[in-house]
Amino acid sequence: MAKKLVIKVTAGADAPERCSQAFTVAAVAVASGVEVSMWLTGESSWFALPGRAAEFELPHAAPLPDLVDSILAGGTLTLCTQCAARRDITEKDVIEGVRIAGAQVFVQEALAEGTQALVY
Repeated sequence: MAKKLVIKVTAGADAPERCSQAFTVAAVAVASGVEVSMWLTGESSWFALPGRAAEFELPHAAPLPDLVDSILAGGTLTLCTQCAARRDITEKDVIEGVRIAGAQVFVQEALAEGTQALVY
């Protein structure tokens, strides 16, 4: 079993099932004691902002704010640098605990020994 799980989510409200699956897998992994690094890219970038997760709705899915809180409590939540810039999101805009980092950091994390990477 991988000691670390890196999850990149590209979907947001535009593909709610894919988005919810990514956050659910990340939260379950954190709850299972796996080291998790979740990356917000593309339309999921908006969930780095306060209140945006609460706007997300998907029947029969766990509430996104609860999943985000779980991930932040035991893992790392990162907003892609370029995705943030395209949306005029800065470090002062994001919820507490979210970092902004780029592709170099993602590649470093994804290729580390004992790591499994998933992309949604």
